[in-house]
Amino acid sequence: MVLSNNDGCIIARSEESKALGIKMGEPFYQVKDMLERNGVAVFSSNYNLYGDMSRRVMSLLSTYTPKLDIYSIDEAFLDLSGMGNADTLTNYCKSMVKDITKGTGIPISLGIAPTKTLAKMASKFAKKYRGYEGVCLIDSDEKREKALRLFPIEDVWGIGRRHAKKLAYHGIHTAWDLTQRSESWIRRELTVTGVHTWKELMGESCISIEELPHKKSICTSRSFPGIGLDRLRDVEEAVANFAASCSRKLREAHTACSSITVFAYTSRFRMDVPQHCIYRSVNFTVPTNDIREIISAAVKILQEDWKEGFHYKKAGVIVWNICEDRAIQSNLFDCINRAKQSALAKAVDEVNRKNGHDTIRMAVQGYGENWKLRNEYVSKQYTTNIRDVIIAKAK
Repeated sequence: MVLSNNDGCIIARSEESKALGIKMGEPFYQVKDMLERNGVAVFSSNYNLYGDMSRRVMSLLSTYTPKLDIYSIDEAFLDLSGMGNADTLTNYCKSMVKDITKGTGIPISLGIAPTKTLAKMASKFAKKYRGYEGVCLIDSDEKREKALRLFPIEDVWGIGRRHAKKLAYHGIHTAWDLTQRSESWIRRELTVTGVHTWKELMGESCISIEELPHKKSICTSRSFPGIGLDRLRDVEEAVANFAASCSRKLREAHTACSSITVFAYTSRFRMDVPQHCIYRSVNFTVPTNDIREIISAAVKILQEDWKEGFHYKKAGVIVWNICEDRAIQSNLFDCINRAKQSALAKAVDEVNRKNGHDTIRMAVQGYGENWKLRNEYVSKQYTTNIRDVIIAKAK
């Protein structure tokens, strides 16, 4: 299982861990003794390793199809149109599963279906039942109906637990129950987004990755160890790194932000020490994803609102008012060369991708350890740090 930042809560579990009754989000300290008794392997979050392994998996997937849409760090949609009948597709995907597992050590599951929503459903069946050998195909109304009847409504892509409670009130507990309602009822209760999900479950493809809404905001924050940080230099360094992370995520999603918020506050649970909170937002004249602009704005807010004599327990950066980076409204009085700025960002990102996270960084990001995560169980960065590369010895 994997722990959250600062080894606080459980955020990922293997099937074996789930079988022990370990719940998602459970505080680690509450189950630590039980985990040790059962020999559960515990790991701190290792985002550099996860990101690099994701890139390797996606790179291998791209060799199997002319069109690959990456949806998240561990999900992608492949267009297999015109690649053969059901048996041919199944065998093709089984070879894909074997090759990627062999090439990366990561087991994957594939769902094949006429729509993205059904494909995600099939993928979950492929992961759950070993008899599928990693590949589940839904290619007939009979198979589709069987899958819908077995699939809980809260697990349907686009529904979620909030809508699931509302649907349960109306007697809808499975994906099949949802398909039995009329389109007008779905539109009234779940809006047009729900209609798209309903149509996809019926076998009509109508969801495009490009049309899915991007995140409305991105937040990077962290709690500090001990009693917190009381030096501006330390918190400034942390905030600069949070801002850099937000900037990188914006560029990866091909988006830009128009506003930024910086916050920092003392412990809410200690009434015996002075309390203070920093929370302020500023707007950019032109939407940006440039690391220099975003870090500069974040650090300036912190410096202007900083007060001595307080121990700040948590700080963070939020970028919001997000838009696509290809649809940016410029400003007549903008004095920044945006083309040169974009070219520089691409060059820096490429260097960091090849040589390791933050190989090139802003000076204000520093190398301090006072604000770093507590990660007592972190695995090595086998693929991104030369000192952690696995050494094989042969006799």
